[in-house]
Amino acid sequence: MATEITTGGEIRDTIMRANEKWMDFYRRHDAAGIASLYTENAEVLPPNSDFVRGKPAIAGLFQALFDMGIRMIELHTGEVEQHGDAAFEISTATLRGGSGEVLDNAKYIVIWNREGGIWKLHRDIFNSSTPAQA
Repeated sequence: MATEITTGGEIRDTIMRANEKWMDFYRRHDAAGIASLYTENAEVLPPNSDFVRGKPAIAGLFQALFDMGIRMIELHTGEVEQHGDAAFEISTATLRGGSGEVLDNAKYIVIWNREGGIWKLHRDIFNSSTPAQA
C-alpha cells in the first residue's frame, strides 16, 4: 500500500507553528527548550562537525551557538511534504548578531517525525549559503 503524500496546507502550517516555537526558544536562549522539540533519538548534522545525537548534546550545540554570539535565528519555511508520520522541510535561515546584523544566511533540511501525536524534528542538517573565503 502506498504512503499518502501531502504537500502544503495543513502540514506546512503545522511545521511553521513548530518553527515559531523553535525561534521563540532561541530568542530566549533556552537550549533545553529547543532540544525538547526534537525526537528522543534525534540527530543534528551541523557543518564542520560530526553527528550531534540526543537531546542533551543538541542542547549543548545550541548553547554553543548562543555563546558564539548568534543571538537570533530566523527560520523561513520553504518546501514541506508529508509522508504519513514523517515529513521533510527544505528551508532557509538568517543568523543575526546582538545588534540585529546578519551574520550568515543558511539553508537546511529537516526530517520531521510524529512522536506521541506531536511533530518533532528528527534529523536536522544545515550549512551556510555564504561562499567560502579564498
